[in-house]
Amino acid sequence: MLSELYIENLAVIQKAEIPFKENFNVFTGETGAGKSILINGINAVLGKRVGKDIVRSGCEKAVVTAMFRRLTPETEAKLRELGIDFENDELMITREIYADGGSTARINSHTAPVSAVKEIGETLIDIHGQHDNRILMYPEKHIEMIDSYAGLDSVLEDYRASFRELQNTARKIKQLTVSEQERQEKVEFHRQFIEDIGSLELENENEDTEIDNEYAIASNSKELSELLMRSRIAIAGDDDGCGISGRINDINSELSDHADILPELSQLADRLETAVIEIDDIGEELLKLYDRIDIDEERMEFLAERREKLISAKKRYACSLSELMARYDLYTSEAEDAEDCSKEIERLLEKKKELLVEVTKKAENLSKLRENSAVKLMESIASELKFLDMPDVRICFEHKKGKLTSNGMDLMEMMISVNPGEPPKPIAKIASGGELSRIMLAIKNVIADKEDIPTMIFDEIDTGISGRAAQKVGVKLRQVSRKRQIICVTHLSQIAVMADAHLLIEKTSDSGRTFADVLNIEGQQRVKEIARILGGEHITETTLKNAAEQLDSVENICGEILGRQ
Repeated sequence: MLSELYIENLAVIQKAEIPFKENFNVFTGETGAGKSILINGINAVLGKRVGKDIVRSGCEKAVVTAMFRRLTPETEAKLRELGIDFENDELMITREIYADGGSTARINSHTAPVSAVKEIGETLIDIHGQHDNRILMYPEKHIEMIDSYAGLDSVLEDYRASFRELQNTARKIKQLTVSEQERQEKVEFHRQFIEDIGSLELENENEDTEIDNEYAIASNSKELSELLMRSRIAIAGDDDGCGISGRINDINSELSDHADILPELSQLADRLETAVIEIDDIGEELLKLYDRIDIDEERMEFLAERREKLISAKKRYACSLSELMARYDLYTSEAEDAEDCSKEIERLLEKKKELLVEVTKKAENLSKLRENSAVKLMESIASELKFLDMPDVRICFEHKKGKLTSNGMDLMEMMISVNPGEPPKPIAKIASGGELSRIMLAIKNVIADKEDIPTMIFDEIDTGISGRAAQKVGVKLRQVSRKRQIICVTHLSQIAVMADAHLLIEKTSDSGRTFADVLNIEGQQRVKEIARILGGEHITETTLKNAAEQLDSVENICGEILGRQ
């Protein structure tokens, strides 16, 4: 529960220390005194978004600190989950909002992200503001009330996990289908290329050059063979005579024989010997070439045919052999991807089929749980409304089933009849402001019984009600406060007198500046504030007496009203 709130430089509130009792606390004050500022301050320490305009003019920052005691197991579990230490069953949250637009948060004096504060805040306080009544005006919000009452969080999350998987699978199928179409178009466009170049079985990007060379040789093989053989015979000789090599050897021998007479001949003889070695080697190479160019007709035919195919392919696709090979690799890879894509789509389609069955079953189960819970919720709300001076109200939920969504297949709208004999109609069309306030209070009370949030704040729950209805709302809030802490901003004396603690927000001006103080009032001060609520600024002895009587009659009024339940 919220035990204390400290505020500094928050709009018109310069400094305030506000204690709270564990049961029923009310805030009263003139319109514009700053009651909404208090709600904004509480929202700040709950991690909700606040603007820099909330900082008091001329100040660097606003500070709001809240002390919570008697923590619930849910709050303790959330603190442990977030790795936040706590002791003595206490928790202190501080939020600083800077005039430049920034903000910081601390939990038990340690800096913490605002997101963590928000998560913890959801376990501490449930705030019902004036705008929350509008939730009843939107049918899509009604199903959330049923889910909250039935405690379907885990069931709904399990359904949503399967639904998200179904959505993701369908999205992938769509993406792959578009991708497959593009791939197939590419494959179809390149199919002739793949067939043409695939039939060539290219492995060597220089094959065309090598084929050209071999073909040129083969085409001139007869002439080359004769040339090589003549050259070989000229060097090495044949049966008809010696060749150049033999003749040089003879010369070398004669030169060597006369070297003793003319020494220079010895050197020349050595050079001739070297020349003979080189000439003989040339002769051997000529012979090898001769053997190599001895190409048969079958090989010649293959070379001609292969050469023509390569020339044709390069000409047809206007690129080199290496480019043909690169494009072939790319296009065949795309073709393989298209085939893999088709297989993946088939797999995902089968998975989607299975998921659709699974999601549908979970949606049907969710629908049954909601239908059963809606009946119990209707009965509980009707019981609350009977106490809140709406005995003839009839509530039901119109249940329709539609397509699968993240919330299941259900469309559930709260229908209401406030007068006997009238059929239930959509609540948004027939409920007045006062009826909406009481219906929302009833819903909050019923759902709160299913949750364990220790503090509930009602910001002007009294909108549109007065008289006996207002008195019953006050008694109901007092009754509920015996189970959980209630903090209420009100303009009605019937509600204010029911509180265990009365806090007055009072606005004053000094030296051109406006200040708002928060006072914990008791005794005659409280009588005077109740009288102001009853009669305005001109307080008379009669209104003071009436105020005192209302305060003195609280227990009797509660006993009488609760006794008639």
